[in-house]
Amino acid sequence: MSLPEKPCERCGRTITWRKKWERDWDSVRFCSEACKRQRPGPTDTALETSLLDLLAHRAREASVCPSEAARAVGGEDWRPLMEPARAAARRLVARGQVEITQGGRVVDGSTAKGPVRVRRLDPG
Repeated sequence: MSLPEKPCERCGRTITWRKKWERDWDSVRFCSEACKRQRPGPTDTALETSLLDLLAHRAREASVCPSEAARAVGGEDWRPLMEPARAAARRLVARGQVEITQGGRVVDGSTAKGPVRVRRLDPG
């Protein structure tokens, strides 16, 4: 039996059901207190939009690096936006808009370590 899961609204990481949430599982929206305090803001929305725009201007099978979205939104000071860009990609995965790959294979963005790419979902 697998436990129910859902994505965190802030970082997109997977939240797995716990016994202590039995009565209020439907109201659990964030994976941690830190995510609860830092709800998605304008920068997060800009990163999501940037990822989708970058993909829209590429070949159907092409992918983009989250750093490209961070550079587009942050300009010269883009490095602090790397984790928020990865979180934006995870939120887009949760909405069914993109997938995260590593070495050409689809991976779980919540657990992937190292460089990842973002691509459109395969229509087939």
